[in-house]
Amino acid sequence: MQQSDKLSETEIIDRVLKGEKLLYELIVRRFNSYLYKIGRSYNYNHEDTQDLMQDTYIDAYKSLSQFKNHSNFKTWLIRIMLNNCFRKKEKFSFKNEFAKADLNENVTPMFTNSNNDANKNIHNRELGRVIEESLSKIPEEYRMVFSLREISGLNVSETADLLNISQANVKVRLNRAKVMLREQLEKSYSTSELFEFNLIYCDALTANVMQKINEL
Repeated sequence: MQQSDKLSETEIIDRVLKGEKLLYELIVRRFNSYLYKIGRSYNYNHEDTQDLMQDTYIDAYKSLSQFKNHSNFKTWLIRIMLNNCFRKKEKFSFKNEFAKADLNENVTPMFTNSNNDANKNIHNRELGRVIEESLSKIPEEYRMVFSLREISGLNVSETADLLNISQANVKVRLNRAKVMLREQLEKSYSTSELFEFNLIYCDALTANVMQKINEL
């Protein structure tokens, strides 16, 4: 698969549908970090999130022929992950208690472009736990908007469509989510460092997904 990693999602899907099943591994590796962040932002633990990711990749594989090329594949895949997260929550009656926060609409954005070192590699696991804990305390409607916009990099329109809310609501919820996190997170850290999916986990999950796909 030397040159295959440069293929677009559309090209990969076309070739997978024509029988090159092994190329689906590229999809799994390409989107592992996005799906992991979605599951963790839904307040699922590491193990449950990996299970949800695996289910999502299998569901997507079975529905590849239904994927419309004019759609955004990343958004389509995230929608499947969100649906799986929601179904699991409903099935097990997941309940989270949230502390009420005092909101201030005019607060300075949590992440700014003034920090030129935002892309530096910071391997501080304790920081990661602090960030995850902070996000877990934010009500779900704000946490999911924050995750989709700031962590997964979706635009306002895509986020609104996925969550079935207005674009104005997306903006309001994102601002409030930042307010809730502002006092707990350092501005010097980039959103890309949230909920990182370690390469070790990536390899194992990818192998599991491909094994199940090869059995289909």
